[in-house]
Amino acid sequence: MSIVQEFKSFAMRGNVVDLAVAVVIGAAFGKIVDSLVKDIVMPVVGSLTGGVDFKHLYLNLGGEAYASLEAAEAAGAPLVKYGLFINSTVNFIIIAFAIFLVVKGINSLKRQEVAAPAAPPPTPEDIALLREIRDSLKK
Repeated sequence: MSIVQEFKSFAMRGNVVDLAVAVVIGAAFGKIVDSLVKDIVMPVVGSLTGGVDFKHLYLNLGGEAYASLEAAEAAGAPLVKYGLFINSTVNFIIIAFAIFLVVKGINSLKRQEVAAPAAPPPTPEDIALLREIRDSLKK
């Protein structure tokens, strides 16, 4: 078996294809959540905290002062960008909560499938025959 054929059989297995689909959907979902955090959640949080824009918050570890984060980055100053960390943390919490809800929904659907009572097994022929004999003897 050539390496190309071996790779083709590996890549076409169901698990690999499912994983590829999950990665693509996950990337798209990440972009949606990132937009939700940047464009909706953080502006609301910023307005509640007095108009603070978290993505511009940083701690300058150098001795020189800069007018903005962009200016400090352009100068190559050592920075701790804790505002971006706050955004990423909120982003993670939203993604984790969304995944939690999806898994919880899937688990509840699985429980409903399992909870359905199974039909009782049919009575074996020998037992049915013995019951007929018993009933005819009673008469």
